[in-house]
Amino acid sequence: MKLNVIFREASDRNVLKKSQPFGRLVFLGTSAAVPTVSRSHPCIALWWRGEILLFDCGEGAQRQLMSASLSFERISSIFITHMHGDHVLGLPGLLMTMTLQNRRRPLNIYGPKGLRPFIESCLPMIFYQPSFPISISEVGGGLVASGRKYKVYSREVRHSVESYAYCFKEDDRPGRFKVDKAEELGVKPGPLRSMLVEGKPVRLEDGRIIRPEEVVEPSRPGVKIVYTGDMGNSPGFEEFCVNADILIHEATFDESMSSEAGSLQHSTCVEAAKLAAAAGVKKLILTHVSSRYGDASILLEQTKRFFKDVQIAEDFLSIDIF
Repeated sequence: MKLNVIFREASDRNVLKKSQPFGRLVFLGTSAAVPTVSRSHPCIALWWRGEILLFDCGEGAQRQLMSASLSFERISSIFITHMHGDHVLGLPGLLMTMTLQNRRRPLNIYGPKGLRPFIESCLPMIFYQPSFPISISEVGGGLVASGRKYKVYSREVRHSVESYAYCFKEDDRPGRFKVDKAEELGVKPGPLRSMLVEGKPVRLEDGRIIRPEEVVEPSRPGVKIVYTGDMGNSPGFEEFCVNADILIHEATFDESMSSEAGSLQHSTCVEAAKLAAAAGVKKLILTHVSSRYGDASILLEQTKRFFKDVQIAEDFLSIDIF
């Protein structure tokens, strides 16, 4: 399935408009361990059919959410890749603000071992009793969560601490309804067309049976988005990324620093490019950009030698998904 995406300028912070697509990716933080004046700590929001999924929650995440006009109330789940501070220290403040705003909706938080004691140890410092239920799940590999027409999977990756990548997978989409064919067969607009889209045969007034395959094209694969978090060389990881529409991959180092990347169990931009090519990914977005790269053009230049459809994420980059 071709992914129809629209890129918005990083300066366009009012990213949720009245005309809504199915989903929208918003990069709230794109730095590595040290933030810069233009890059906040790692945090990615996925708005999907009215709810928001957060992937990582670095320091300053709640202020970035406000700047992007993303509602705290709509955050249903938070997925933490690992327990390094740049990926998790935004959680306490976000939970505190949610309680101060008298949130009532449950919140699900997923991540590696150590997530539960971290959150529980923070609660007395920010409030003793949150105003809403918090479910904390320490994940392993496999299915993590299910929601409205989507599932989220995790896979452990190699890093200096226990770390997980996440895959957001939309359920297969129904095939397109062939209006011209339906009119030719005499299927009038209304409930019968809805039944056909749902895969149910219908009987017309003249007794004819119309089957779904006559007027509905085959189902189409749903959108697949993979986020690596921090990751060193992880054999077999390309299987997790196969045919992803978007691969969001860390790019802490350029290729000249491959030795440092290996010793710290991070990735170079070239390693990300080769992974994207091997997995048949449609688009690669590099994030977790080290503060050493005031100008990230070297990362883009090196990556494009091995994978063409690549972009360097900036804070507030927004991608619409249709």
